[in-house]
Amino acid sequence: MNREELLKEMYDATLVGNGPEVLDLTNAGLAMGISPEDLLFESLIPSLEEVGARFERGDFFVPEMLIAGKAMSGALEILRPLLAETGVESVGTFVMGTVKGDVHDIGKNLVNIMLEGAGFHVIDLGVQVAPERFVEAVQEHEPDIVGFSAFLTTTMPMFKANINALEKAGLRDRVIVMVGGAPVTQEYADAVGADGYAADASAAVSRAKDLLQRRRAMAAAGA
Repeated sequence: MNREELLKEMYDATLVGNGPEVLDLTNAGLAMGISPEDLLFESLIPSLEEVGARFERGDFFVPEMLIAGKAMSGALEILRPLLAETGVESVGTFVMGTVKGDVHDIGKNLVNIMLEGAGFHVIDLGVQVAPERFVEAVQEHEPDIVGFSAFLTTTMPMFKANINALEKAGLRDRVIVMVGGAPVTQEYADAVGADGYAADASAAVSRAKDLLQRRRAMAAAGA
């Protein structure tokens, strides 16, 4: 198998969520001398982007996204330390958590996988994350974006509580705030003062990239 064939097979295996094959091909690619960056940027990321495109077209659904994401995350376990050694820069840092009072994490985890696949460094705070924990994480990690996830209408008011906590700590202007979850709408995101909202994992990645590019462009213009 040559380089192009291996990258194509890895792309196809990721697309259908064949985790064991993706792992085997990752190791085989590294043994062949293919760089971790090339495996990521020429095979894994394009495959996950295609998964997102198929989801948006209605050809794929959440289960297909999950298994493709899991297949890729297995490869990332191998590639992440190698990429760190080579100094590959991440797109940006994203702190993510499910808000206090809510223990749902499937949607959050899927978004995390898609973000990682797109080149973000993701710090997952887990579930039941209190406002003060989000504040601590923003102070500690200095992320570009912080994401609040809620699955229950009863926990959605925590978005505002979290934003208020960031404002009180003097951190609100230093970070982009994104919100999401099954009952969340664009109108609600606007009402609580979030910078961005996404209805699903694929849209979350696109929105995160867009918000980050705009923030950096504004910073450059003001420099």
